[in-house]
Amino acid sequence: MEASILIVSKNRKQALKKTLLLLKPMLDLSKHEALVFLDGCTDGSNSLIETIPWVKWFFVNESIGASKARHQLYKKAIGTYFIGFDDDAHPLNADFIDSVKKVFVKNHNVGIIAFEEIKGVFDSDEIAIKSGSSNSIEYLTNEFIGCGFAIKKDVYEKTNGFPVWMNIYGEESCLSIEVLDKGYDIIYSNQIKVNHRVDIIERKKRGLNYFRFGKQLKNTTYYYLVYYPFPLIKILKLYWHNFNKYALHDIKCFVIFFKVIFEVFVKTPQVLKYRNPVEKDSLKKKKNLSPIKY
Repeated sequence: MEASILIVSKNRKQALKKTLLLLKPMLDLSKHEALVFLDGCTDGSNSLIETIPWVKWFFVNESIGASKARHQLYKKAIGTYFIGFDDDAHPLNADFIDSVKKVFVKNHNVGIIAFEEIKGVFDSDEIAIKSGSSNSIEYLTNEFIGCGFAIKKDVYEKTNGFPVWMNIYGEESCLSIEVLDKGYDIIYSNQIKVNHRVDIIERKKRGLNYFRFGKQLKNTTYYYLVYYPFPLIKILKLYWHNFNKYALHDIKCFVIFFKVIFEVFVKTPQVLKYRNPVEKDSLKKKKNLSPIKY
C-alpha cells in the first residue's frame, strides 16, 4: 500500500463528511487507503460508516482524546507514507500524494513533511490557493502542524508514536522531537497545501482560546518532563511567562492557570512513567532550526 490517509474526528460530522467527499476523487483505492477514528462522537458521526463504505472506520464510545486516538489509529495503517489531516482540513493539490513522494525521494533524510496550512473558509479551492504563498518555499523546520502532514511509516515506527499521556494540543511537538532525536529531518514545503476550514473569529467567540490556553500550558509542562534531561528551569520559565502575559490580565486565564498547576501536581507521577529524555544535541538542533510557518 503506497499511502494511508489518517483522520481523527470528534463531533464534526458535516466537516468530516465534506473532507472525505473532497478526498475521494484524489485517491486510488487500489494503492491508497483512508482510515478514520471517531473519538466518542455524540453528533451522529457514526452514521457515516454506512454511507461512506470506502473508508476503514474505527471508533470508541467514550472519548479518549485526539493524541490517544491517533496513537491507536496509526497502528492500523499499512501505507508506506502516513498522511494526516484534521477532520476539517483537505488538500488543495489533487496530486498531493505524488507530491509527498517526490519530497521524500528528493530528501532522503526527511522523516516528516509539514504542509502549508491555509486557514479560513473560502468560496472555492482556487481562492484558498491564491491566499497562500505563491513562491516555492522549502526549508528544514523543527515541527509540523497536525492538520496536514506526512510521515514515513518506518520513521513513525521507530518512535513511540503520538503520546498516550496527552490528549490534544501538543502531540505534534512530541512526535517531532522524537523524529529529530532519531536523526531524521522535518521539512516544510508549500508545494503541498491544505485548507484548514476554521472560522478564527467564531472560535474566539466560543471561547476555544481559553480551552487551548489550559491544554497547551499543561501539555507543554508534560513535554518538558518527558523529553528534557533537566526540565525544572524550562517549566518555571513557562509558568512565569504565562502568568505575566495571560493570567495577570484575564480572570478566566487566571483561574485556568491555577487549575492547571493543581492538575499537573496530581498527574506528574503518571506522566513520569513515560519519561524519555532526548539527547542534548537533539534539543540544540530543534532550537537552531527555523520554526514552522503558521
